[in-house]
Amino acid sequence: MDALLIIGAFRLIGWFYEVPPENYQLGFAVITALCFYAVGQARGIYGSWRISTIKSEFWEIILVWIVSFSLILVLAYVTKTSANFSRRVVLTWLVLSPSLLVVARLLVRMLLHELRRRGRNTRTVAIVGTSRVARQMVEKINTMSWTGMVFNGYYDDLTADRLPTEQTSALSGDLSELLVLARDGKIDVVYIALPMRDEQRIIDLVNRFSDTTVSLYLLPDSFIFELMNARWISLDGLPIISIYETPFYGVDGWVKRIEDIILSSAILVIIALPMLLIAFAVKLTSPGPVFFKQRRYGLKGEVVHVWKFRSMTVCEDGVNIPQAKQGDARITPLGAFLRKTSLDELPQFINVLQGSMSVVGPRPHAVAHNEEYRRLIQGYMLRHKVKPGITGWAQVNGWRGETDTLDKMQKRVECDLYYIQNWSLWLDLKIVWLTIWRGFGGRNAY
Repeated sequence: MDALLIIGAFRLIGWFYEVPPENYQLGFAVITALCFYAVGQARGIYGSWRISTIKSEFWEIILVWIVSFSLILVLAYVTKTSANFSRRVVLTWLVLSPSLLVVARLLVRMLLHELRRRGRNTRTVAIVGTSRVARQMVEKINTMSWTGMVFNGYYDDLTADRLPTEQTSALSGDLSELLVLARDGKIDVVYIALPMRDEQRIIDLVNRFSDTTVSLYLLPDSFIFELMNARWISLDGLPIISIYETPFYGVDGWVKRIEDIILSSAILVIIALPMLLIAFAVKLTSPGPVFFKQRRYGLKGEVVHVWKFRSMTVCEDGVNIPQAKQGDARITPLGAFLRKTSLDELPQFINVLQGSMSVVGPRPHAVAHNEEYRRLIQGYMLRHKVKPGITGWAQVNGWRGETDTLDKMQKRVECDLYYIQNWSLWLDLKIVWLTIWRGFGGRNAY
């Protein structure tokens, strides 16, 4: 289907622009289709997408097309044949082909989803264990009918006295019964949802199910789910799990730095005059310096000096720094406005240009606050696997300003860790857009 769409789109565009169908042009389209298949196979787009979202599949298709098209352009340049092609045809083809590929997959998904809702093209699923993660899996299966997954039941060999009452009543049988169903072809998929500490039980189950034809999956327990940014890496063939790691190693680090330089430079040009006016206003309305520098934890927990317009009558940077509260006597009248609108943060774009901060990232806290919360919130210091930012996922989701309860700081940290786990250039641009769209203020900002 992909090959027909790619080659057909090329010929259709050529006919539309009245370009003669030369043999070498058709060959160009065929090579592109083969290249798309090869890259797509490497990216896994021809595997099962039953439990994956439409959005993730669409992005993969577009990525594979861009890579394939780029390779073909390089080939045309090296063979000195690029001049033989109509630019209008090629540019139109660049846009039309991925659009057709995406639409085709959407139609296929719609057809499959309807068939699965009607009980066709289904997979019968059983789960070993009755843990919280297992129950969450069943909830998702029951609410996502479009996957065509039909839940058969929970199975476990543990005796009733070793299971909570509600879990015992939920069991459909023991593992011997499940193995019989698997051998008889009545079960298609089995998820093992046992705690990781039950290593020997898991190994025994894997061995026992090797005598069947079911698809076997391991459903990690809550401990594994909470591992931040866990991924498999290899040390000369030795598999290693990366648990805590920054997303900005290698090329992604360069992308992030280039993004920061471009955004901060452009923004500083735009805000130069407002910053000058604010500086004069700060100096004229209260005694003290224009700028306030405070020690914050930056990348790897190293101390950096963050710049702000002074908004208080004091410049506190000691062991004990009370957070700003509503009606705080330390805040100047102008400072209250600057803090409410986040204009006091504008000098931090200089920090970004210097490299000690990013435009987007976890907001930096005073050193004293870091030392307090790192003892109270698990994973708190993982925020410092990346540079602190002027705005972040927590801020655009409403967790800005005073954290007068531990729960508020917990929510902020959860958002920060989500950002680190799911970072992408597009997520950064989304956060910047939401910051502009929703404004720089907040209900807790004072």
